[in-house]
Amino acid sequence: MNEADTRATLIEPKLRAAGWTDRYVTREYFYQRDHQYAPGRIILVGDQVRRGRPRRVDYLLRLTEGMPIAVVEAKADTEAAEAGLEQAKRYAAELGLAFAYATNGRDIIEYDFALHSSRNLAQFPSPEALWGRWRLWAGVGTAAELLQAAEATAPAGYMGPSAAGDPLRHPYCPASLCGNRQPFYFQERAIREVITRLLRGQRRALLAMATGTGKTFVAFQIVWKLIKSGWLQRRHPERPARVLFLADRVVLRDQAYNTFSPFADGSSDPRYLVQGHPANLYRDLYFAIYQTLWSADEQGRRLFERFPPQFFDLVIIDECHRSGFGTWREILGRFDAAIHLGMTATPKQDENVDTYAYFCAEEPEVAIDPEHAERGTWRPPAYQYSLGQGIDDGFLATYKVHRVRTTLDADGLHLQDVIEQGAEVFIPEAVEPRPLYTTPQFEREITLPDRTRAMVRHLATLLRRYGAMDKTLVFCVDMEHARLVARLLQDEFGPETGLDHYAVPIISEEGEEGRRWLEDLADSDKQAPVVATTAELLSTGVDVPPCKNIVFMKSLSSPTLFKQIIGRGSRLDPATDKYWFRIIDFTGASRLFDQWDRPPGPPPEPPPGP
Repeated sequence: MNEADTRATLIEPKLRAAGWTDRYVTREYFYQRDHQYAPGRIILVGDQVRRGRPRRVDYLLRLTEGMPIAVVEAKADTEAAEAGLEQAKRYAAELGLAFAYATNGRDIIEYDFALHSSRNLAQFPSPEALWGRWRLWAGVGTAAELLQAAEATAPAGYMGPSAAGDPLRHPYCPASLCGNRQPFYFQERAIREVITRLLRGQRRALLAMATGTGKTFVAFQIVWKLIKSGWLQRRHPERPARVLFLADRVVLRDQAYNTFSPFADGSSDPRYLVQGHPANLYRDLYFAIYQTLWSADEQGRRLFERFPPQFFDLVIIDECHRSGFGTWREILGRFDAAIHLGMTATPKQDENVDTYAYFCAEEPEVAIDPEHAERGTWRPPAYQYSLGQGIDDGFLATYKVHRVRTTLDADGLHLQDVIEQGAEVFIPEAVEPRPLYTTPQFEREITLPDRTRAMVRHLATLLRRYGAMDKTLVFCVDMEHARLVARLLQDEFGPETGLDHYAVPIISEEGEEGRRWLEDLADSDKQAPVVATTAELLSTGVDVPPCKNIVFMKSLSSPTLFKQIIGRGSRLDPATDKYWFRIIDFTGASRLFDQWDRPPGPPPEPPPGP
């Protein structure tokens, strides 16, 4: 028999005999056939785009829709089952699952990642058997707790009583309430890793996931499972669970508020936007920026101090690597009894070491490099998913780098020489002049309008070559620099495009005009603005899927800020045929690329055909 016949005749009957079903309507103990979990890396051939081979498993076994547990790799009955074992192991490892099976319909081989060994089986394990083994391995429950969970009464509206009170097996938010979104495999792993730690008794956890990978959506699904399963309010059944989502930008706070909208069921809305004094103590889901919580009233009491210390059960810190460690640390200290979940878009660096030390304090120490013990140990986050991995999987856009160096940037500026040549140079009165200036000082200690004009002319040439109407973000040194670059680009392209707002400076999220420009920039259907210039504002928290160009006109020394900025271009936008983006680097910022940003290994060969 071929593989398809082997599946239908031998493999699936054995799965059903063990208690697994293909009837998804049961929402429990089911398998998904030919489950694609990664669409395949985007490969550039010139400026043309092709996809690498998608990654899929023959069968994904799920205890519930919210809890995958094993993969099955099928082979034809004329092949040896062992021929599929390594492939099954690789898929299970990528999906973060504990069990992998390879079968030709007659022989079944199981690989148990907890035991790091394989064995031959006569039949597939039942869902209950796998669940029990997984829980013992993960250390998330005793036999008595397992029995208690099995006998629990399900919350109203939930179809699977065996998952009552269990946030791991509780379903995700229905896709119909979430804009038809369901978690990708790496988001499932992040959700599962955090909840598993909470079930073990951890009170702190950290997620390190690249920009564009849906950290807020992951946080929402975690909260959904914790609340809807009844787990988060188990210690105080007399009141609902309460959650605080804490950000450092209004746009991030508002995005989270909107993401959590499925909690509003029409008759009531538990969400509350914290925008100032006085404190509202009668909601369940709070969304705030830490600047607001830190603000004081007329009596000098800060807003976060108006909430009782035991008020929140879970506090989520978004972009915790940059949110003012001392400030959010003091706020977290007020709510020390709550679970603390941090989210960051960057790996561990010297500049965010305090963040990792705080949120990863309860993680076990592991070797930095198992093959080089002398490098020491560290405490990793609960889960991390890099930009490079997102590109390799095909969930994030790949990139090209175009490096440009002006003569001044390459050789430095000798002050006396440029004054003698009659160039425009402005040095603030309070600054002592230097005989030699280099790129990091340009537009900070010395203003060079001629250099900026030359950079804009070169950028205009590139934009005309690549696509003058491609959405572009230009990162400048400061607000004045951003205004100048926007004006020069407007003068270049306004007459030929007929657009009065071809290029705009977006330097504040306050005010109606700035918000409208932000919305129009991110809208694939809006023609203008085409180019936005900024200093810091657009480096984080702004989703601009159609952005095809990231331009550096400011020098950087921070790898964290660099990762945040290139993340603005990493989102896919099929509506504008955007599957990759270009980095135009005038200041050498791209030297800050590291392994976090690069996909592993060479790109796979593109599939044949057009």
